[in-house]
Amino acid sequence: MNTEIAVLDSKLRPERAPLPDDLEHRLRDRLYLDELRRGKQNWRTRLALGLALIGPGVLVMLGDNDAGGVVTYAQTGATYGLGIFLPMMILLGFVAYVVQEMTVRLGAVTRRGHAELIWKRYGAFWGWFSLIDLVVANVLTLMTEFIGIRLGGQALGLSPWLTVPASLVFITYVLVFLRYWTWERISLFIAVFNLIFVPLALLSHPNWHAVAQAFVGHGWIVPGGFLSLTFLVLISANIGTTIAPWQLFFQQSCVVDKGLLPQDIRAGRRDLMLGVVGMVLVAMAIIVLAAQTLKGVPKVQNLDADLVLGAIRSRLGDGMMALFALGLMEAGLIASIVITASTAWAVGEAFEIDRSINASPRKAIGFYLPAIVGTALAAIAVLSPGLPLGFLNISVQVIATVFMPAAMLFLLMLLNDRELMGAHVNSARRNMASVAIMAGLITCNVLYGIATLFPRALGG
Repeated sequence: MNTEIAVLDSKLRPERAPLPDDLEHRLRDRLYLDELRRGKQNWRTRLALGLALIGPGVLVMLGDNDAGGVVTYAQTGATYGLGIFLPMMILLGFVAYVVQEMTVRLGAVTRRGHAELIWKRYGAFWGWFSLIDLVVANVLTLMTEFIGIRLGGQALGLSPWLTVPASLVFITYVLVFLRYWTWERISLFIAVFNLIFVPLALLSHPNWHAVAQAFVGHGWIVPGGFLSLTFLVLISANIGTTIAPWQLFFQQSCVVDKGLLPQDIRAGRRDLMLGVVGMVLVAMAIIVLAAQTLKGVPKVQNLDADLVLGAIRSRLGDGMMALFALGLMEAGLIASIVITASTAWAVGEAFEIDRSINASPRKAIGFYLPAIVGTALAAIAVLSPGLPLGFLNISVQVIATVFMPAAMLFLLMLLNDRELMGAHVNSARRNMASVAIMAGLITCNVLYGIATLFPRALGG
């Protein structure tokens, strides 16, 4: 493979300097995929090719089941049991697929990241608007991830002064010192442990008859009504932990850095669907676990990770609590890895500097440094005493829902730009689905705002 790269480089650039590190690494990855496609086709090569194309979709969706999401799902199950929210996870999985599939096509066709396209197509004002929204939301979200890491570690007897700094060092190391292929493989390895919540739910011995009934409308009882503030907050929080602005920036840039091309879009969709299935499965598992073990916990509206862990310990024992704590730490760690990367890509694209995980730290300090600083600020804040953990967690998820319609509007405009997308422009059906999702988000935000400012206006 090294010989092929050297020959190709000499033909294309006979009198120029060698290829930059990021392009050379991306070319190596493309050649590896081409070798798999051209090689003898048997189950081994097909499996190797399928595994090689997995990455952005699984990472964005399992990374979306972050520490804040774990607590949100637990609060949902504890508050409303196995009712309406359990089947709603399938609907939210469909929503996530519709939204994220557009980023796969956009990245593969344009070979440009989301931030770069916004800056170039819509100008600096909207570029700054989207970038500031993203960075602020990312830092707040990272705080919830480090809260999960801190509390999960404390439940296992580990000092937060060990777990939080160690996680920050690890996140920095994998982003700065590993190249894309290795970074992706390590991130996928960590992400797989998100599935730990599935056996936890099974070990809680749920009422399977009640679980089945939830999918046919039985038990859809909402105390206080569908317009109550508690219900609207949890609806917003669940949406915010399923689709968030950072996911658009992350997956599109991830597709570009991986080097996917239009012929890889179908594989990108399979990768995304695999991630969506994993996300929905884990979300439903946590809701089932919480409905079984946390129903009736006092002050459930203020439930945070510490209370969740304490309740699981008292109901299911130390072993189950330890597994949940490990899952919480994993959720915070994988989300921190991908969110930090999304910040790095967005800043690099906005200012047109080196913007690839394949770039060496010496040549791309401007790409890596802003993301690491933002993540470090979040870690430092979490080590401060008196942080309102439960309030912060729910607030961050709701903020993601509030920011999402604007982010989707940019995405939809880009996908309907025929000059950019050519034959891969959005179809009328995809546009209708996207507009329906945006309308749902806006309606949810308006109702939440009314319920917050005028509690009696909706009769809740």
